[in-house]
Amino acid sequence: MDEDEDNIIPNEEESNEELKESTNEEGFEDIKTSTGMQHFYENNDEGNDTITKVTGMYKDWFLDYASYVILERAVPAIEDGFKPVQRRIMHSLKELDDGRYNKVANVVGHTMQYHPHGDQSIGDAMVQIGQKELLIDCQGNWGNILTGDSAAASRYIEARLSKFALEVLYSPKITDWGVSYDGRRAEPNNLPVKFPLLLAQGAEGIAVGLSTKVLPHNFNELIDASIKILKGKSFQIFPDFQTAGIADVSNYNDGMRGGRVRVRAKIAQWDKNTLVITQIPFSTNTTTLIDSILKANEKGKIKIKKIEDNTAADVEILIHLFPGVSPDKTIDALFAFTGCETSVAPLGCVIEDNKPLFVGVSHMLKISTERTVDLLRQELEIQLEELKNKWHFSTLEKIFIREEMYIEFKLYSDRESLYVYMYDRFEPFQKSFVRAIEDDDLQKLTQIPMIRITRFDSDKADDFIAKLEDEMKEVQHHLDNLIDYAITYFNRLKEKYGKGRERQTELRSFDNIEATKVALRNTKLYVNREEGFIGTGLKKDEYVTDCSDIDDVIVFLRDGSMMICKVDDKKFVGKDIIHIAIFDKSDKRTIYNMIYRDGKSGPAYIKRFNVSGVTRDKLYDLTNETKGSQVLYFTHNPNGEAEVITIILRQIGSVKKLKWDLDFAEMAIKGRASKGNLVTKYPIKKIEIKEKGISTLKPRKIWFDDTVQRLNVDARGELLGEFRPNDKILVISQTGKLKVIIPELATHFDEDMVILEKWHPKKPISAIYYDGEKERYYIKRFLIESEGKEEIFITEHPKSQLEIVSTDYRPMAELVFTKVKGVQKENQLVDIESFIAVKGFKALGNQLATDKLKQVNLLEPLPYEEPEEVIPEELEVEGETEVSSINESIDDIQLDEDGQITLF
Repeated sequence: MDEDEDNIIPNEEESNEELKESTNEEGFEDIKTSTGMQHFYENNDEGNDTITKVTGMYKDWFLDYASYVILERAVPAIEDGFKPVQRRIMHSLKELDDGRYNKVANVVGHTMQYHPHGDQSIGDAMVQIGQKELLIDCQGNWGNILTGDSAAASRYIEARLSKFALEVLYSPKITDWGVSYDGRRAEPNNLPVKFPLLLAQGAEGIAVGLSTKVLPHNFNELIDASIKILKGKSFQIFPDFQTAGIADVSNYNDGMRGGRVRVRAKIAQWDKNTLVITQIPFSTNTTTLIDSILKANEKGKIKIKKIEDNTAADVEILIHLFPGVSPDKTIDALFAFTGCETSVAPLGCVIEDNKPLFVGVSHMLKISTERTVDLLRQELEIQLEELKNKWHFSTLEKIFIREEMYIEFKLYSDRESLYVYMYDRFEPFQKSFVRAIEDDDLQKLTQIPMIRITRFDSDKADDFIAKLEDEMKEVQHHLDNLIDYAITYFNRLKEKYGKGRERQTELRSFDNIEATKVALRNTKLYVNREEGFIGTGLKKDEYVTDCSDIDDVIVFLRDGSMMICKVDDKKFVGKDIIHIAIFDKSDKRTIYNMIYRDGKSGPAYIKRFNVSGVTRDKLYDLTNETKGSQVLYFTHNPNGEAEVITIILRQIGSVKKLKWDLDFAEMAIKGRASKGNLVTKYPIKKIEIKEKGISTLKPRKIWFDDTVQRLNVDARGELLGEFRPNDKILVISQTGKLKVIIPELATHFDEDMVILEKWHPKKPISAIYYDGEKERYYIKRFLIESEGKEEIFITEHPKSQLEIVSTDYRPMAELVFTKVKGVQKENQLVDIESFIAVKGFKALGNQLATDKLKQVNLLEPLPYEEPEEVIPEELEVEGETEVSSINESIDDIQLDEDGQITLF
């Protein structure tokens, strides 16, 4: 290092201070350092070294960079809905527009005159705009948002502005112009967009310190909402995605922070072993979706045989299942463990007046609508001014030619004297003009060609002026009724461009899927009862059941204790296990029947209970908490069954009654902490099952919620009825298919379902259908002959279709005939019960009518008294219900503990 360089040090007042220690108010020592030690060195123009402090520059640089990214790159403007690069692309497309396609590479190069970034970022932004199919008319391979395929290189694809973009984006006379980054060209600061473009296309960007995520909305719904704003009515708007799918917007929160939209793929059952995905969630594609399904399959969350992707213009992913795998449960598992359900968190952030603004989509739409009205007003004012100028000059021209002012032009050698002459000649007509005459007006008059003067037609001039006056009146009328004019403008946009832009995403409320209920049970649970171990790794011990790694297990011990724990490889729960099973915390119908001895030599008690509201890994005592208590009898009953048992006592003392029967149905169902009722105070020798029981629970009330297309027991939707263990549900679809199924809450239902009700086996089904092969209408009545499988009850011709179907005992139908040669036949009423008898399921039926039918209507059925259903006595789970004790007449004596009690 040179000697001069060694001498480059801060001056004395800027020298580094020595580290100093001081004690603060709390008594802690602070170490202070000088900020003067932060410098960098550079050479000035004269070759001398200078010292510049960098203190504070980090803060300034970061703020400058953050502001630049927020304002110039990542966040769209509220005025036109564009990010800067998007705005420059649209401006370049307009400059290049001649009605023909332009190479995207050419557009990218043209945009680089305005945008200070690389061609790749411009090309990617342009492809994203084009894929939204609103502003750019694309030609070539622009990629596929469904499959995730990227667009071809920019030199191979072409683009031009769409008709919609040309109509709503541009109006140079009212555009706010600025200077490009290099000062060479003019570019719009904001485009005069007369449409809520930001909400229609959506926007997503990550800046420094903030981000934005505005979800896309439906084109027609935005227009309808804008009209409601203009009319002063309330409105709501919700997202609509190009990928369609099904969305739950109950927590949308108007698109602001904290909101959340759940989006699901549309999955249907193709056949008993195949599922088909026809729509995918927003922000996913078929590639990522299939990857997530395969990963879930590898992890054992679901079980699939193979998967096929047939996606082209429309999504079609076929998922083949192994025989015996439940399609309904697999659908739920796909939602729970794969990308078939995603959650999107909106965040409404836009730029207004060069500042970030966090705002909801409703406010965004109001701002856009108000701006559209203002832009329309500006256009009308400019149009009116232009019409006035045309009228003014046309009137001047008419007077100029009619008064033959041009004849005297030769008398004036200079412009000033000529203009004085012309001002004098126009003075008598001054009051008829809309504004004062200016030198520019006179200049234009003097430049009128002579041939035009000689061919001047006064009548045509009057007609033209009258036409201009009518147009001015019309424009003035629009200005006076600006809101009505704006409403008409929006309606015209909807009429011209709204066709084919109907809502694609179905809005529906989702039910919450419990992962433990839909997870594939891909491993086995084992138990060592004597040693008290359970787990999936005890493969040499007793097999219990299949399970998943997220299941809970319920365990009962002989000492009357109970525990809930997670499935594990090996876990100690307590010795002498008498019952183990998978635990479902939402199950209120599984009832446990138990008899236990209180203490080593105490009386026996009987109890029935269900288990709910427990803490995992906590040991619960189901007895009277007396040391030495023991379970003498135990059963678990998935549907509240109550058996009859025989109690056999040991021969002891003067006890005469050593054997009697006991019916669990006589016991009320209490909570697990209840003591139970006294059975006997004498020692029990054996307990035998005399008779297996039936369910003692009240039948389950089941509802169907059409918003989620699922069954429930929470009183949501339409009540289907009260169901006992053997009751089933009848499902009939518009395609003429029916099935009788067990009412499981996990069942999925097709959208074309026309009948969903409790099935009564002796209740006939009546149907009228059109036979596509014979081109005739048939009527049939039948009973269902088989359960559990889906069958079709109309002919399987492609043109066959179901007209009406009814499960009423005495249905009525109305036939509406087609008019023939101007003659309209009267409608005919049909009593279906009298028309045809009940026949076999596969019967074709009787021909309904020989005349050509226009339509068939289902009418109100005739009255019929249905037979009463015999309902047995039932019990209901109500927790700690008080019941009377049984067998309390037996004398109370002191018991000895001896002999072996036989269990189970």
